[in-house]
Amino acid sequence: MFAIEGIPLRHIVTALAIAIPVFLAAGLFYFSLRRIARRIVAKTGMALDNMLVQALEWPVFAGIILSGTYFALLHLPLKESFEFEIRRGFHVAFITLAAFGGAALLDCIFRWFKLEVTPKTYSVLDAWIVGALRVITPLLAGLLALLASLGWFGIDTGTVNDWLISHGTRIGLIVFLVVVALFLLGIVGSKAIRTFVARGRPAQPEEEVQKRARTLTGVLVMAGQIFILVIAAFIILSELGIDIAPILAGAGVVGIAIGFGAQGLVRDLLSGLFIVMENQYRVGDVVKIADVSGLVEEINLRRTVLRDLDGVVWVVPNGEIKVAGNFTKEWSRVNLNISVAYGTDLDRAISVINRVCEEMAKEPEWAPLILGTPKVLRVDSLGDSGIEIKILGETKPIRQWDVMGEIRKRLKKAFDQEGIEIPWPHTKVFFGNAPFTLPPNGDPKRSHVD
Repeated sequence: MFAIEGIPLRHIVTALAIAIPVFLAAGLFYFSLRRIARRIVAKTGMALDNMLVQALEWPVFAGIILSGTYFALLHLPLKESFEFEIRRGFHVAFITLAAFGGAALLDCIFRWFKLEVTPKTYSVLDAWIVGALRVITPLLAGLLALLASLGWFGIDTGTVNDWLISHGTRIGLIVFLVVVALFLLGIVGSKAIRTFVARGRPAQPEEEVQKRARTLTGVLVMAGQIFILVIAAFIILSELGIDIAPILAGAGVVGIAIGFGAQGLVRDLLSGLFIVMENQYRVGDVVKIADVSGLVEEINLRRTVLRDLDGVVWVVPNGEIKVAGNFTKEWSRVNLNISVAYGTDLDRAISVINRVCEEMAKEPEWAPLILGTPKVLRVDSLGDSGIEIKILGETKPIRQWDVMGEIRKRLKKAFDQEGIEIPWPHTKVFFGNAPFTLPPNGDPKRSHVD
């Protein structure tokens, strides 16, 4: 260790003259400039700006402190061995800080992409790819930082560096191009499919375009992305010096063996292809398939995922779907029976029902959901307890249950105000052998119970 009294005062003053302004700049950055930058990016309304500022705050602050300390120490007349140790320690720190800052910067971009872009591509693989990149990037940054630091400890990394320069650069370029191609396919493919669907049927509602585009993207774009990943994997294996010919031959043999034993899988894939291409149902539709009803959460070539009202998730192989019922394709229908008592004036009851439905269809809250005003179609049946009146109307997809629930509530209130009885099951019981009773006038009569 060196003694401070052995260093000339002028060198100490020079070091302090370098370090103190740098430390003040670091404090100014941390307590003032950092907060100003946060306020500025908050006004842009962009999530990426906020993420970048938050990710780079600590690397920039630490870099300023390290730089001031390093250059200040360099102006001190230290022993050669001790000066070398300082240089080595600071270079390793700078390398580590650069790797950390670069990884944090890329992680911000990945997080922003997952937050803002992947929900619009409708491809599940995009989220998986971003998740994998967020794990791989810091590992690669740490590996590069380690290789760059080993040289300062006398460890020869020439062979590894040569391999990285020759093969690693090409592999990195391949991975970069593959990632770009996957994301471009997800973004451009999604937009192209949406445009194609919208132009195919210009009059269809926006919700229908979104459903169809999301379903087709989830199948077609994902298939394209898987194809790109497989091709990239073979190219990288070839770059690593692995002969891919036996792998391809083995894959062909395994594929034939699987083909004989996986006829059910082939049936599922073919059924899924026809479901998607024929537009039988889409993600977001309410359907009944294979005796299961629920909201379609996911479709691919192998299976359909439904969630029912109890929250139960049903996974239905596409090969098991013989008949599919879609409750919400393009539009939905209000199909409602209302019972009134037998003593009710039917014309008056029908008039009240139509009035309530018309008033509801004109309200701003419900008008956008109702495509065709619900109204009485006919007297549907003469039931055991009352007369059933059928009401029909059209709504936007999946909103018929909301509309029917509101109609029931309003009709109950309207019937109460108008004195129209909604019947409930009741039974009249007569006893044929009722006992004789003696009324007050003395004439015996047979009683009955109503």
